[in-house]
Amino acid sequence: MEFDLIVKGGRLPDGRGADIGIKGDRIAAIEPRLDAPAGRVVDATGNLVAPPFVDPHFHMDATLSYGLPRINASGTLLEGIALWGELKPSLTHEAVKRRALAYCDWAVSMGLLAIRSHVDTCDDRLLAVEALLEVRKEVASVIDLQLVAFPQDGYYRSPTARQNTLRALDMGVEVVGGIPHFERTMEDGRRSVTELCEVAAARGLMVDMHCDETDDPLSRHIEQLAFEAQRLGLQGRVAGSHLTSMHSMDNYYVSKLLPLMAEAGVAAIPNPLINIVLQGRHDTYPKRRGMTRVPEMLKAGIRVGFGQDCVLDPWYSLGTADMLDVAFMGLHVGQMTSPADMKRCFDMVTAESAAIMGLADYGLEVGRKASLVVLDAGDPVEAVRLRAARLCVVAAGKVVSERDAAHARLSLPGRPGSVSRRFSRDV
Repeated sequence: MEFDLIVKGGRLPDGRGADIGIKGDRIAAIEPRLDAPAGRVVDATGNLVAPPFVDPHFHMDATLSYGLPRINASGTLLEGIALWGELKPSLTHEAVKRRALAYCDWAVSMGLLAIRSHVDTCDDRLLAVEALLEVRKEVASVIDLQLVAFPQDGYYRSPTARQNTLRALDMGVEVVGGIPHFERTMEDGRRSVTELCEVAAARGLMVDMHCDETDDPLSRHIEQLAFEAQRLGLQGRVAGSHLTSMHSMDNYYVSKLLPLMAEAGVAAIPNPLINIVLQGRHDTYPKRRGMTRVPEMLKAGIRVGFGQDCVLDPWYSLGTADMLDVAFMGLHVGQMTSPADMKRCFDMVTAESAAIMGLADYGLEVGRKASLVVLDAGDPVEAVRLRAARLCVVAAGKVVSERDAAHARLSLPGRPGSVSRRFSRDV
């Protein structure tokens, strides 16, 4: 067989050495050695070849808007929401689309080829919804962009959020979102979870709800979300994002909650970079870290995927579209330092997040979409440790990004001559 592209000599995440043969936009062969002719060969000798990175939680309508109209002085979640409210009236379709496309270019260069983005439905113009639907279409050849109808100001709290959220779903947004902890009362939050899950069930859609993004241990809307997932037969189609209140909950209550989530098939999407920055702002010392109980969730059999959440926006002043940064922070905050746990952190920004998003065509298997990334590392743990450079990114069978391995030239007293060293495993 003749291939359009062969990625030669790489190491797969499970440790196997393999050549990957690509024909069109499909993986046609994965073998220890392929000697067939090819239109192009990518030399991946000794480097990790992984499926693309996946971000299951992002806000593309707000990305790259940092400093508009001002900076979040307190660094809190609530000021970020207020600041976004100040910015919304001045948003334009063109600006939202321009920033989103710029971010998508950045993401491709980092091997991030699947993103679930929440889009605010509390603006009656729904211009961000329209803009991101256009972006989704324009980037479809390289990025799987999944959109969530997200009533940022509260499904009930914002007067037109309910009708706007339904309008967004009618326009083609494919996931139902919510923010129950931001409703005016706990009871309104509970009712919003119920109604939004009923909307998803009636339309055959997935659910991804901002849930209990607070330090309040009594914010327990994840319990209602798990209940509704079971009641409505939504198992495997529901995710609770953030879940930071669980960091502060009573241990006995959590011992009941985690089995309920597992039984209901509800996934969890912590966002390590943002959770560690926004939570605990009202604490003096000791100061809570904020991220939810990831190791305990994994032990309970709950699917977990790490999200980026924000890049240069009202909530976060940093970010580079690098999901290895996300995994690196999640590893530290979750104290997941065993080799098996570190590998799971890599999985949580690749295969586990892809499963949460329902990406059936994802992964390094024959017949799947030929999207992958070659990393300047030998295995997943090393990739996280180094936040390894993306040497080559392939999207649907086409090379879309390339860079050289990083080197430093050293000239040190008492050392023989100038020595070339890689910022990698052979340093």
